[in-house]
Amino acid sequence: MAITNHERVGRTLQALRDGLAPYVAREAEEALADQRISKQTLDKFLSDPNLRERPIAEWDASALLRFMWDAWNSVFRDSLGHTDRSLVSELREWRNRWAHQKAFSSDDVLRVMDSAERLLKSVGGTEQAAQIERERKELLRLIFDEQLRSEQRKAKTKLPESAAASLTPWREVIEPHDDVASGHYQLAEFAADLWQVYKGEGGDEYRDPVEFFRRTYLTESLSQLLVRAAERAQGKGGDPVIQLQTNFGGGKTHSMLALYHMFSGKRPADLPGVEQLLAKAGINELPKMNRVVLVGNRMKPGSPSKKEDGTEVHTLWGELAWQLGMAAGGLEEARRAYELVRKDDENATNPGEALQELLQRYAPALILIDEWVAYARQLLEEQRLPGGDFETQFTFAQALTEAVKAVPRTLLVVSLPASDDADEVNDIEVGGRRGREALRRLQNVIGRIESPWRPATQEESFEIVRRRLFKPIRDNEAFKKRDLTARAFADMYREQASEFPPDTREADYEKRIRASYPIHPEVFDRLYNDWSSLARFQRTRGVLRLMAAVIHVLWENGDKSPLIMPASLPLDTDEVQRELVRHLPDNWTPIIDKDIDGPNSLPVELDNTLPNLGRYQATRRVARTIFLGSAPNVGAAQRGLEARRIKLGAVMPGEQPAAFGDALRHLASRATYLYQDGDRYWYDTQPTVGKLVEDRAEQLKRQPERVYEELERRLRKALGSKGEFAAVHALPRSAADVPDEMETRLVVLPPDKQYRSGNGESAAMKLAREILESRGSAPRHFRNALVFLAADENDYHDLDEAARRYLAWKSVLDDKEQLNLTPFQVRQAEAQLAEAEEALKARIPQTYRWLLVPEQAGPQSEIEIRPLNLRGQGELAPRAAKRLLKEEQLVLQLAPNVLRKHLDEVPLWKDGRHVELEQLAAYFASYPYLQRLQSPRVLLESVERGVALLTWYVDSFAYAEGYDAEKGRYVGLVAGQQPPKLRQPAGLVVHPDVAQEQLQREVATSKPGAAEPAAAGGTGSVTADKTASVADVAGERSEADEPKPRRFYVKRRVDPADLTKATQELAEELVVHLAKLPGGRVEITIEVAAEVADGIPAEVVRIVRENATALGMEPQFEEE
Repeated sequence: MAITNHERVGRTLQALRDGLAPYVAREAEEALADQRISKQTLDKFLSDPNLRERPIAEWDASALLRFMWDAWNSVFRDSLGHTDRSLVSELREWRNRWAHQKAFSSDDVLRVMDSAERLLKSVGGTEQAAQIERERKELLRLIFDEQLRSEQRKAKTKLPESAAASLTPWREVIEPHDDVASGHYQLAEFAADLWQVYKGEGGDEYRDPVEFFRRTYLTESLSQLLVRAAERAQGKGGDPVIQLQTNFGGGKTHSMLALYHMFSGKRPADLPGVEQLLAKAGINELPKMNRVVLVGNRMKPGSPSKKEDGTEVHTLWGELAWQLGMAAGGLEEARRAYELVRKDDENATNPGEALQELLQRYAPALILIDEWVAYARQLLEEQRLPGGDFETQFTFAQALTEAVKAVPRTLLVVSLPASDDADEVNDIEVGGRRGREALRRLQNVIGRIESPWRPATQEESFEIVRRRLFKPIRDNEAFKKRDLTARAFADMYREQASEFPPDTREADYEKRIRASYPIHPEVFDRLYNDWSSLARFQRTRGVLRLMAAVIHVLWENGDKSPLIMPASLPLDTDEVQRELVRHLPDNWTPIIDKDIDGPNSLPVELDNTLPNLGRYQATRRVARTIFLGSAPNVGAAQRGLEARRIKLGAVMPGEQPAAFGDALRHLASRATYLYQDGDRYWYDTQPTVGKLVEDRAEQLKRQPERVYEELERRLRKALGSKGEFAAVHALPRSAADVPDEMETRLVVLPPDKQYRSGNGESAAMKLAREILESRGSAPRHFRNALVFLAADENDYHDLDEAARRYLAWKSVLDDKEQLNLTPFQVRQAEAQLAEAEEALKARIPQTYRWLLVPEQAGPQSEIEIRPLNLRGQGELAPRAAKRLLKEEQLVLQLAPNVLRKHLDEVPLWKDGRHVELEQLAAYFASYPYLQRLQSPRVLLESVERGVALLTWYVDSFAYAEGYDAEKGRYVGLVAGQQPPKLRQPAGLVVHPDVAQEQLQREVATSKPGAAEPAAAGGTGSVTADKTASVADVAGERSEADEPKPRRFYVKRRVDPADLTKATQELAEELVVHLAKLPGGRVEITIEVAAEVADGIPAEVVRIVRENATALGMEPQFEEE
């Protein structure tokens, strides 16, 4: 009975409870014993009415997860990692959704199962984890069946249609033969069988002379063979003996069939292509020749062949005589012909001169002998069989060739396996030592007389295959569409020459595309150059069988590609995969399913997860191309395909080659069986080092602390540049780790404190609020001096994976000696480690992309945290600062009129008169409704510029060193001119009305005849005369009325880290002014006091004592 997703989640939670309960009970008991948790805390849970005083082992999943979350730091932190805590939090949310009867999608259920399984594995609940894993796999199977039931096969093989949409699909230009399109062909039909045709059996395309020539492409070599045979038949010359010698599947049998049908008695005009061929040679008519077909693997030298009339034929020469007579006049004539050699046939002796008499009587004659080696190797050397012995066979061969040469209008055609060295010939056709000896002896005999013959060239093979698989193109519009496709590919190869092999830029390549249309020439190149080297791959026959399967699948699935390319081969279908794999020596099926093609293969996974690759199914197409070009060459010295040739087999016009380069890199970094050496790639049946890396990376999922340590190390390194921030605080674990200071600083949250878009309760938000509200146990004052940078929850999974892959590759290189890695594998690991390093570096800014910025609309509003999504690469802090500057959330320069606006509108004036500069700096650092200043220095510079403005009364303010409450006046009041350099936030910012009032009063009373002060609201500085400023007047009054001080003393505590800076400041700001006074004497004393609770080590005592003595000081150390 089918179950619902809600029920599946319930079963998962029950399994989770069963696995968690013993672990939680064990950890709680241990925590109680170690006093890490109090009995009172535990009693709070036990007193919960829902638990009814039940022991922990009987708690439900909700209680267990809540207890784990609340008691994490005291009970579970030591045994579980940060990732496990995140799983606990997530599973609590899922459990609450389940309890409230919320709907669950299949993806939701898979997520619940995965998270529960991971947590159970962490706590040792292996039995329950295995149960969930089984149910998860069952759900995946159901999902897959549901999605693919109706379109499964089509979805697996169809490539995207948009890639070359402007080009006409091949299926609209050329049509396969009916048997190929429907898939009703028999694979055996592609194997030309001379004996079957002689018997009148087999398909019309081989048995019927007219249909045979309609589907046969007359290559140059075959044309020459037919012309020479016709000349021999007419007695006008020609070669008496022709040896056809090629590799396995090289077209020997097909050539014999062409001769057999040409001399069938049909008029040349009835045979497509033959009439024109013979006419060029001046031959208009052909005699009907008596045809003999001897096929060695269809005849048994150990048992006689019984004919219709009861005659038993024992040897090849007996069969030769019988067939000649039968061809000339039927059964009666066959008996007469056999009588000429009957004695030699029965005794298995060489017929000698009887052969010449036989041929003279039955000329014109065509004798076709195929698989002679296969027959001869069955004969014995010491024991005579009915067919004769091994030695007699070669005396017969010599006698036959001599007889054919002597009798006009007779032609002997023999096929032999190709071999430059008989010891190296393929045993599939020859068969061991006896076969190699038979081949050598026959070559010696026939080679003395035979005429040389060569098989079809590769280009001719294109047409042979095309003609057998496709109907002819007859429509002129179809030819134009074919030519447009060829031109589009050729243009792409020329315009993007660096992306493709050099030979594709030549004009001849466009001709090749037209000649092989609709199959891309690269398909033929790989099949004829690479696959034909396999002993089991019968050149033309093997290509026909494979391409028939490919074309059938593509035709059925509505493929709309402009050409059939290496990347088009649907390796995920049984018929195509089987046709390829059967030629390979090892079991490639699981490798194809995992690393090359199929619904669960790595290329499909990569295409589904990376949109820029999935757009073209680039990874899948790259993998298919590499397989076609590398699988046959396992064990070869030169392995694999270059990246440019891979693109040649995969890229179509209108697509970006760079996307396929990306696909290649992604595939190489993750595939188990894909090797890389420089720019060459190939598949092998042995797993790469990448498999070991994959396993180690998977193991690191159970060691999240190692991944976190690596990420923390890299984050701290990445935060070396602080940008426009005063400081950067990296990875605080709590609010106490972030100091409370006025300068604006960036707080980079730990990797496990991630932000999820739209989730105000994410871990990142919670920690940001905690830091913003307090520093340890004390409240935080300067809340407007902090912004936070957090990792994206979704992107963190990719960052975690990148870190695990980096650590896995590093561990493999560290263990290279123990693993006995080859030099090639070491080079591969080094290259992959470098790539993993770059990937990890790139992932950090991609993941740390959420800037959490405190904001406040007004003094009465709540502080909120606004997320800003950062884009692009770059160093973390400078990138964050750049975005803040763009959003005006960070200010490097504050205009005086803006500062004046804040002072007036908030307002910030104290009793409407002034505000202390130090207090003003604290305001800006504390309240997010004010602008966020880089540091108090920004405020000081704004005050300096504002005080110096000639329009100070309207646009800014005045400055004073202090306020004398007794006298009711500001000391050192400055307005409209440059104030003293402000190095610290000291002094007062004075309201312009208040400053104007005092300045007018002091100017009026400074001395008789002084100029009238500027009117309120005017501009310029207020002066006592045309040249003296208000400050000068104030100075004159001070010197006349007040006594001069004679002594100065100041004391300052200095942080040891700031000693050099503090000393320089004291010298520049204080000492230099005092030392230059006449009669002045300045004395400076430096006192250093240190207290170490655990005592100062002897080595440090020695160093300090020696250094102090060298500096002319008397060091003192005390024990108390």
